[in-house]
Amino acid sequence: MTKIAVYPGSFDPVTNGHISIIKRALRVFDHLIVAVSQSDPKKPFFTIEERCDFIKSLDLKNVIVKPFDGLLVNFCKTENVQVMVRGLRAVSDFDYEFQLALANRRMDRDIETIFLMTDYKYSYLSSSLIKDMAKFKGNIEGLVPVHVNKALQERFS
Repeated sequence: MTKIAVYPGSFDPVTNGHISIIKRALRVFDHLIVAVSQSDPKKPFFTIEERCDFIKSLDLKNVIVKPFDGLLVNFCKTENVQVMVRGLRAVSDFDYEFQLALANRRMDRDIETIFLMTDYKYSYLSSSLIKDMAKFKGNIEGLVPVHVNKALQERFS
C-alpha cells in the first residue's frame, strides 16, 4: 500500500526549512502532497501560482504541489489522504500546531497529524523573517533556494 501524506502551508516563500521537512517526510511516506494555502490571513506576498511554482521548480521526486482553499481536512478527504505532516521549529510552534491538530482531529478522526522537527540550522527561520531580511538587503543565501532568492531580490529592487 502506498503511503501518502499532505504537508500544508502558505510557503510565502518556501524556505530551506520547508524543504528539509519535505525531504524528511519522504523518508516516511512514498508520496507527499505539498498543499499551498490560497487563503492566508497574512496577505501573501507572492501569488498562489508563484508559490506553487517555487516548489515545483525544486523538482523533488514523489512530490505533488497543489493549491488549496478552505479547511485542510476537506482537502485531505478530497485527496484521500489520512496523514498531515506539520513542521515544528520551537516549543512555541507546538502550542499552535497542537491546537490545530486537535481541531482537525475533532472534524475528522480518521486524519492523523505527524510532527517533524526542523533541522536545527533552520529552527529560527520563517517566511516572514526571510521577506524582512530580503526587503532590507540582508543576506538570505543558503536560507532559500537560489530561484526564490532571485525572485525576492527582483521584487524588492
